[in-house]
Amino acid sequence: MPLPVRLAAFYCAHFIHGGLFMAYFPLYLAWRGFGAVEIAWVLALPQIMRTFAPAGWGWLADRTGALRAIVVFSCAAAAAGFAALPFVESFAGVACVIAAASLLAAGGLPLVEAITLGALAGQPGRYGPIRLWGSVGFVAAVLAGGAWLDIVPVRALPWPLVAFALVALAVAWSLPSRGTHAHAEPAPWQLTPAIRALLGAGFCMAAAHGTLYAFFTLHLERTGYRITTIGVLWTLGVIAEIVVFFHLPQLFRRFALSTILVASFACAVLRFLVLGWLADALWLIVLAQLLHAATFGSFHAAAVAAVHRVFPPAAQARGQALFSSVTYGAGGAAGALAAGWLWQPLGPGLAFTFSALAGLVGLHLVRDLKRAGL
Repeated sequence: MPLPVRLAAFYCAHFIHGGLFMAYFPLYLAWRGFGAVEIAWVLALPQIMRTFAPAGWGWLADRTGALRAIVVFSCAAAAAGFAALPFVESFAGVACVIAAASLLAAGGLPLVEAITLGALAGQPGRYGPIRLWGSVGFVAAVLAGGAWLDIVPVRALPWPLVAFALVALAVAWSLPSRGTHAHAEPAPWQLTPAIRALLGAGFCMAAAHGTLYAFFTLHLERTGYRITTIGVLWTLGVIAEIVVFFHLPQLFRRFALSTILVASFACAVLRFLVLGWLADALWLIVLAQLLHAATFGSFHAAAVAAVHRVFPPAAQARGQALFSSVTYGAGGAAGALAAGWLWQPLGPGLAFTFSALAGLVGLHLVRDLKRAGL
């Protein structure tokens, strides 16, 4: 089976797991009796672990070249963690299980990103048609998960999370066994202005999404939307993201990476203001969700391509791992925790306004990438 097909299958299985977690795990935590701050803490734990764990896995991968073994281990850790979850009763116990599983599983996705970008032979636009299968998996998970949870108690959620972690593990066994660059001592690299701007912008975009990922489902449920409708709204965003990934080769040929990133941040500011203040208007929520094409789709594709360009060949695994750590780790954790602290005392409007402000800061940072020739 061609490597792009195997990579696409991994992305699909991984993001089915991720879609179920992102869209419905807050409902599971609420069913267990946790409050908003406790939910925010549990959802922030995977991001906190991603602030430092991927860098360690990336260092190990660059040193040994054993990318596949690390990815397989990561998937196994995720499956074991969610399998243990129904047998843990307290908030502290749930938090410890999620923290441990997240720590051990944090290396999987950034290393697969490194494998993918390394296999594209200098044509980053080809990333989109592979990565879009992750979005397809996310859509399937959110649609099927919403319909399933309309008829099945939410307490059953950990079991499909276990199942799709195991599917990702099975696919991971078919990936290349070693990276293209393995060194006894990882090669040095410099934290250039372009790298700093890219990491800072990534932190801001992930922080901006913290309120969305932690409380979007609960926000819409309390506004009066049915679970099935909420699943459809999640799906609209990812369908728009799929369209972007499909057309990524043309997008990359037509626009510079920095231009794509600037447009993505401008859309983020608009999107989060609409979600915070105009949730009663379904048609506006639909439009805001379609902007996910920019706030995640075009942003993520342009950002990982930029990481591949600004890091040297011998530090590709560390580059993608560092980007994952700072962006989806530190940024995601900061966003989720800020959302938890703002949500109850100030309400959803101001929590989403914080998200818009984070997007505005990111917009300022990516403007500097034009000077680096990106």
